[in-house]
This record gives sequence, C-alpha cells and structure tokens, in this order.
Amino acid sequence: MRVPKSPADVRDALITRLGRRNFLRAAAVVTGAGGGLLGARSASAAATPTLPREILQPRKGPIQGKHYLPSAVEQVRWGYVPAVGSQPVLRMRSGETVTIDSVSHEGILEDQGRDPVAYFGKHGVPRANVLQDAIAIARDYSRTTRNFDVDGPHVVTGPIYVDGARPGDVLKVETLSMLPRVPYGVVSSRHGKGALARTASGGAPDGITVDEVMPPVATDGRPTGDPTRYGNVSVFTPVRRGRKGVPSGVMKRGNSGEVTFPLSPFMGMMGVAFASAGQPTDPALNSIPPTLGGGNIDINLLGVGSTFYLPVFAEGALFYTGDPHHAMGGGEAALTAMEGSLRGTFRLTVCKAGSGDAPSVAFHYPFAETADAWLPIGLSDPDGSQSGQVNDLDVAMRRAVVNALDFLEHDQGMDRAVAYAYLSAAANFEVSQVVDRTTGVHGVILKEHFSG
Repeated sequence: MRVPKSPADVRDALITRLGRRNFLRAAAVVTGAGGGLLGARSASAAATPTLPREILQPRKGPIQGKHYLPSAVEQVRWGYVPAVGSQPVLRMRSGETVTIDSVSHEGILEDQGRDPVAYFGKHGVPRANVLQDAIAIARDYSRTTRNFDVDGPHVVTGPIYVDGARPGDVLKVETLSMLPRVPYGVVSSRHGKGALARTASGGAPDGITVDEVMPPVATDGRPTGDPTRYGNVSVFTPVRRGRKGVPSGVMKRGNSGEVTFPLSPFMGMMGVAFASAGQPTDPALNSIPPTLGGGNIDINLLGVGSTFYLPVFAEGALFYTGDPHHAMGGGEAALTAMEGSLRGTFRLTVCKAGSGDAPSVAFHYPFAETADAWLPIGLSDPDGSQSGQVNDLDVAMRRAVVNALDFLEHDQGMDRAVAYAYLSAAANFEVSQVVDRTTGVHGVILKEHFSG
C-alpha cells in the first residue's frame, strides 16, 4: 500500500475509502469547511494573491505544474473556442497538473489599436513589461481573419486532451495557483455591451433612459466602421500594494484621490469542447456566451482553492482556458472585469459516473465548489447561440435553483420540499454576469450548514 505523502494524497485515499459524500461531511466536521483536507487554501489565504517579483514572460519565473502550456500563436484561438474533434495542443494523464500562461485580450484588441506596446506605452508601461506572447498574438495571429464586430474578444488557450475522458464523464478542474503575469490590468466598457448598453434599435433598454446609457450615446462611433473611433472606454488600472500590503487595483477618483480594491485573480473562462462545428468561426464556437461545456462562465469565486466540474462531450474532454481576471465584481456590470494576464496551475481529473468523485449534477451541467461552499450554476441559454440567444436572468435563476435542488436531494439526501425551503432560508443566489449574451446565476450553499 502506498503511503500518502501530501494533503492531496490523503484526500484521495479518504475519498476512496469513504466515498465522496461521506468524505465531504467528515471534512466539514473536522475543518468547519473541508478546506484543509480538500487540498484548498483557506478563504483568507486564497483572497491574498502572490505578486511575482518579475514580469512572467513565457517560460520565465515559477512554473508549478508537471506540464506547461504557453499561449504561443499556434496554441490559441482568438474569439472562438475549440470544437468537438479539435486537435489538442497538449496531452496529459488524469490527475496531473498543468501550468498555463493565459493572455488577456485587453490591450491587443482592434479598438485599442491591436498594438500592446503602443497601447500600454501610453500608460507608462515600458516595452520590457509588455508580454511577448501578447505582442506576438496581436501581430501574427492568422488562424482566422479577425472581425471585431462579430468575433469574441478572448484569447483562448488549448485544447488539452486528458487521457481517459469520454463523453458522459466529468472533468474536474482544480485551481491550484493564480499568479498575475503583469502588475496592471484594464477595465473596458464598449458601446452596445454591458449592463447599461444601448439596444440594437438605438434606444434604451427597459429600466433606464437613453441619457443613462453607458458609454454615452453621443460618443458612439460605431457607424464609422473603424474600431479605434467607436468611442469605447478602457480604464488602465495599475497594481500596487494597498491596505495591509494586499495587492490592489488602483483607479483615480476625480481630480484628486483614488479608489483601491484588492485583487482576486481567477480565470473567467474554463471549458471543454461542447459544440460540433466544421468552421472555426461557427457562431456556436464564439467565445462570448458560456454553455453546458463551461467556457466564459465568469464566476468570481473560482479562484485558488476552487473546483469546477464540467460534463464531458468529446474524447479527451479538450479543456481550454482564457479570459484571465485580476478582479471582478458580481455581475461584471461595465462589460469586462479588471482584465489582466495570469499564470494558472490546474489539476485536471476525469470522474466516472458512479464513482462519487463528482456531484451528480455535474454529469449534465457545470457545477462548482470552494472550500466553503457548493455553487450550483444556472445559465439563461446553455447551448450558447445555437438555438437563438436568451439573456433572461429569470431563466438563469430558475435553472440555478433546480440544479441546487437536484444536488441537495441526490447528493445530500434532503427531501426536495425541505431543500427548497432551505434554499429560501439560508442560501444566496448571486448574479455571475449579465454581459455575455447568455446570463448567469450561481447559488452559494455553505458547507458548514451540513456539518451536523
């Protein structure tokens, strides 16, 4: 018998002996939230990111995973996600770790000039502090012809083939570390997008007036056809140590003063191949809307110590990631988070039906957990744009509640009516985002409630 040598080994051994459900209950009793045995850092530790002492250029600085995947031009898709049947750029065994250098789209997009050296240079960033892979993607990307008005903005890295993954399985994605690659980010608001966007007909959406549209209607230069004249607003946001030394984003507050907020890095996009499409620019592969395969899920709790479960639709799962965030408020109101490139390390594990290694809901719908909580997810339009686009938060909320009920009934043994009452009394449902065509809601069910 192998002697466990790490917390992860101990966890896996206990899960094998006890089964997942009993393990989680025991862990909740021992630790109050299951954090230590689950191999996750505490909530307070996860909330304080580490800032490397150098710019994390490709292959420079700490690389913590067994495998390493840079965002080289030939290893990314810009604005689209991999399809079922796409060729992988890396293969790995189930349970192994991989470090991925993600590249933020902000600073390389067409409305910003598609020249990150020039764009960031305007904000005082020297060329040496601009990522080489960002420069190369902006200059050399040619997999598809870019159309700023149609394509998604995201630089998507992958896909990764995980040995043993088959349709009907679950891919378990554990986020082990998130290192900011650069000490700055960008928050953008673009015309026709965001919570206060102008409608396609030129008017205001329900609930606000035209004068309350953001960015202001008078600055809308989209009719020019030149993205640099669209009037979009990008706010450069440097990073420095704020209160108690916590790495923080800094924004100006009027003519004097400033606003600071702590960084909380996470990947906005983690997914597996979901749609079958012949063309790489098929609308079903657009990187903007999240789907049953995950993708641009934008849940700000999925940082270090979190676990994301994805139903598998393709041989090898074909995992991809992108849309790195330094910080994001719930809802992502203006359109983007504080976007900034990250070096993320993940453990990718295949879970089989009946093993107890994944929540039952996860075999047909994305599901997540942190050290402290389970996160049932609801999407307004889980097949993306394949059957028309629905962005109704009520629909997303209903699905999140149903998925929460399924989890509580089938995984926690609760009577469904009692579970419904519990959700109303003690669970929170939060808006993931309202800006990705498909809107999202996620529940937060605290594990400590189930420790008795």
